Amino acid sequence: MTQAIWVWDLMANQLPADRVAKSAPFTPLAASLPASVPFVGPEALERQRGVRFTARIGANESVFGPSPRAVAAMRAAAGEAWKYCDPENHELKLALAAHHGIRPENVVVGEGIDGLFGYIVRMFVEPGVSVATSAGAYPTYNFHVTGFGGRLVTVPYRDDREDPTALVELAAREQARLIYFANPDNPMGTWWNAGAVASLIEAVPDGALLCLDEAYIDFAPAGTAPAINADDPRVIRFRTFSKAHGMAGARVGYAIGEAKVIKRFDAIRNHFGVNRMAQAGALASLGDAEHIAWVVAQVAAARDRIASIAAASGLKTLPSATNFVAIDCGRDGTFARAVLDDLIARGIFVRMPGVAPLNRCIRVSAGTTADLDAFEAALPAALRAASSG
Repeated sequence: MTQAIWVWDLMANQLPADRVAKSAPFTPLAASLPASVPFVGPEALERQRGVRFTARIGANESVFGPSPRAVAAMRAAAGEAWKYCDPENHELKLALAAHHGIRPENVVVGEGIDGLFGYIVRMFVEPGVSVATSAGAYPTYNFHVTGFGGRLVTVPYRDDREDPTALVELAAREQARLIYFANPDNPMGTWWNAGAVASLIEAVPDGALLCLDEAYIDFAPAGTAPAINADDPRVIRFRTFSKAHGMAGARVGYAIGEAKVIKRFDAIRNHFGVNRMAQAGALASLGDAEHIAWVVAQVAAARDRIASIAAASGLKTLPSATNFVAIDCGRDGTFARAVLDDLIARGIFVRMPGVAPLNRCIRVSAGTTADLDAFEAALPAALRAASSG
C-alpha cells in the first residue's frame, strides 16, 4: 500500500509532456564564477592517491595538538551536543576581552578567521568596490572578495614581505574600501615590526578599513604586534585558535575592532556558527598559557630543524615568525612545483605559494620528529627527481 501511494503521488506530480522542468536561476555573479576552493585539502589528495600521507606538514596546523584542558572541555561539552550553542558566544567573548584588556563590545567570535573574512567582505564590499591586497597573499580573503563582486587590486611583495607603503598608496589611488595585510605573513612567514604596522594603520586612507590578519602572532618575536587600540576605526584585527591553540578543526576565530563595526557582524553572521564544543575548547585553551608556551617552543625547534634539513641539500630558508618555513628551491616555480609533486608522491604533504617569484619556494609546516625525519629522507630524492626533469 505504501509503495502504491508513493507511485500515485509521483505520477500526480509529473509535468505535462509539453513542459520542461527549470531550476531557479543563479545570480549573474554566481553563474560567472568558477566552482573552486582556495586550497586543495590533504584529504582530497589522499583520496586521489589512495593512501594516507606519512607526514602532514603542509596546512600550517599544529601537530602538537590542543591543550589537554581544551580536549577535556570539548569532551564534556559533547555530552550536551543536543543543545544549541550560545549564539552570543558570551563567555568566550568576555574571556577574550579580559585577555586583551578591552571591552566585550569590541570582540566578535566566528567560525574561524575565514568565516569572519566572509562577513567583513559582505559588510563592506559590493559589485565594483575595490579591495587592496598583495599579489600572492592569503587566497581565501580574495575568494570572498570575488564572491561578493569586489574588484581586487594588488601590489607585489618586496623582498618576500608584503609592502605596506605600496599597499596604502594603491588603496588611496584605487579608492579601496578594504585593505588586507597579514603580519606575520602567509605564505612566506616573514613579518614587520610593531612600529611599521602602527605606521601602516596611521596611513590608512579615509574611507578605508585595514584588515590586519594576525593568525600567526603567537609565534612571532616580541615587538611584532602593535598595542591594541580597539576603538581605532581604521583597523580590525583577526586572530584564531587554529594555530598555536591547535584547534584548526574546531573552527574558532575572533576579530577585535571598533564597537560600531563589531556590532554590524550581528546583522549578518551565522549566530550558531561556533558550536558548543568549539566554544568550550577555546575558552579552556585561552586559560592554558603554559600549553601555548610549550607549543611555541616546539614550533621554534621544528623551524630550526627544517632550516637544517634544507641547508643539508644546499637550499636556503626564509626567516619565519610562523609555524612554517618557506624553503627557497633556488630556481623558478616550475622547479619548485616538481619538487612539491615528488614530495607528495613520497607521502609528504607540503604546499607552495601560487604567485611568482614567491612560488620558487615550498612551504613546510612545523612537524613532529617523525614528520621531519620523513621529510629529511624524502627531500634529496625529490630534488634529484625535479632536476632530472
